[in-house]
Amino acid sequence: MNAWPRVGIVAALQMLVLCCHVSAVFAAPAQSGRGEGSDYPSRPIRLIVPSSPGGGTDITARMIAAALTTGFGQQVIVDNRSGATGNIGAVVAARATPDGYTLLTFANTLTADAGSRRNLPYDLVKDFTPITQTSSLPYMLIIHPSLPARSLKELVALAKAKPGTVSYASSGIGGLSHLAGGLLGMLTHADFLHVPYKGGAPALTDLLAGQVNMLFSTPLQAAAHLRSGKLLALAVTTKTRLKTHSDVPTLIEAGVPGYEVNVWNGMVAPAGLPASIVRKIYAETLRALEIIKPQLAKDGSETVGSTPAAFAAFIKEDIAKWRKTADFIGLRLD
Repeated sequence: MNAWPRVGIVAALQMLVLCCHVSAVFAAPAQSGRGEGSDYPSRPIRLIVPSSPGGGTDITARMIAAALTTGFGQQVIVDNRSGATGNIGAVVAARATPDGYTLLTFANTLTADAGSRRNLPYDLVKDFTPITQTSSLPYMLIIHPSLPARSLKELVALAKAKPGTVSYASSGIGGLSHLAGGLLGMLTHADFLHVPYKGGAPALTDLLAGQVNMLFSTPLQAAAHLRSGKLLALAVTTKTRLKTHSDVPTLIEAGVPGYEVNVWNGMVAPAGLPASIVRKIYAETLRALEIIKPQLAKDGSETVGSTPAAFAAFIKEDIAKWRKTADFIGLRLD
């Protein structure tokens, strides 16, 4: 995630939102006289994805949308609203009518952003009704073999002995891989050197070349290089070990209590959505997740399906974690 340009993010978002034109298929007024939504859904549903087509969040959203279309008997249409690290789409969703016909699916880039900024034009907690966390994808802490460390304990000891010399690559300033490294430094009291790149691919390329020492990467991205021995895995960022890499310990097992970082996706609706509609969307989304579970597993992702209440608490906790981490590393993107 790269920092927003010099133009103020609030002004830029407001200007862009004013330019957004909602398709007529979504412009029909909400049903009146049936406030509890007993006939929901009676028309197509818009699922906003605040990123460009082709990314992980978009692919997962399209799988869910297809399954929901079958379950609801109404078309669920993916509406990509990229820009401002996901905040353009979030603003559009936050301002939509809370009738169940506009939903937002997003990755935890938004919770990370909420932890790094103080002047967003929406509140991720107050302006949305949580539905469920849909999926989770782990990170692995991988290193170049030239680094004289073969365990997390040795890595941390090296960073403490030579502060600012053990470097970690990220996909950009303020991105999840940046904050993942910051969280490791905060919890271990070690000084790691952050080296930002314009995306995960160039970061991995320089790690393979030995230009940087370590990277938080997805298992799928790292798998071939781990098999060849070009890179080594020290730990996984989940609470439990991965079935596909059962020999790699978690960071918690390796000596960093409380460390957990996942690339996750979730679904919310505008604030004020009636509870009866929340229950319908939640129940149908759980069925959709069961349908797409095998597809997600191919990429190393797992379905979640947490309750709305659990997801609400999780969002708050994630924002708080990244706010504390951002403060620790001195990151402010406003």
